Amino acid sequence: MTRADLDKEPHEIAAMFDGVAEKYDRTNTVLSFGQDKAWRRSTRAALGLQAGEKVLDLGAGTGVSTEELTRSGAYVVGVDISLGMLAVGRRTRPTVPLVAGDALALPFPDQTFDAVTTSFVIRNVANTPAALRELARVTKPGGRLVICEFSHPTNTGFRKVYLQYLMRSLPAVAKRVSSNPDAYVYLAESIRQWPDQKEFAAIIGENNWTKVGWRNLTGGVVALHRATK
Repeated sequence: MTRADLDKEPHEIAAMFDGVAEKYDRTNTVLSFGQDKAWRRSTRAALGLQAGEKVLDLGAGTGVSTEELTRSGAYVVGVDISLGMLAVGRRTRPTVPLVAGDALALPFPDQTFDAVTTSFVIRNVANTPAALRELARVTKPGGRLVICEFSHPTNTGFRKVYLQYLMRSLPAVAKRVSSNPDAYVYLAESIRQWPDQKEFAAIIGENNWTKVGWRNLTGGVVALHRATK
């Protein structure tokens, strides 16, 4: 499977996530050995949110990440293209603002948000540079970006073990806990083919963001990329 094979239209991405919505949060916790909760906390800390700030959580899904961000006292709105994910989120987190929207055409005016963030979503967008520019469009001058995304473990031995888990064990586990295990074959392949930390930082810097940096979590399984508009 090549990167071209992974390219999907927005409606295809939405349908895929509709199919995993009901058990999505539970499945992620199982597959990450519970690390997903720590990654969400680290994302909130990296944003440095203040009470009263307006924040966009792109690809919010069921709102679990949005809910974590609201602990800062900021006003956070979650956006997702999957109506199935939003339906689950509105049922389970009725107080969290969740809005339907496309990463390539966000339903907000220019310079709306003090900070924008997305977790484990940007690699599934058909046009990553365009999504980064769209995030910059809705961010105020001087506003912050934090992207939490799967990346490349820095230790060679650990990376080998991780890739074996990703491509063999993850789909097998997903068959036992997910409502749509076939989707996790796609997701595993998308993680394997995603650019490494340095390459992705360069892409961010080429698309209306400055002061780009990153910090590895869990040995580089995940990276927090930070930037300023």
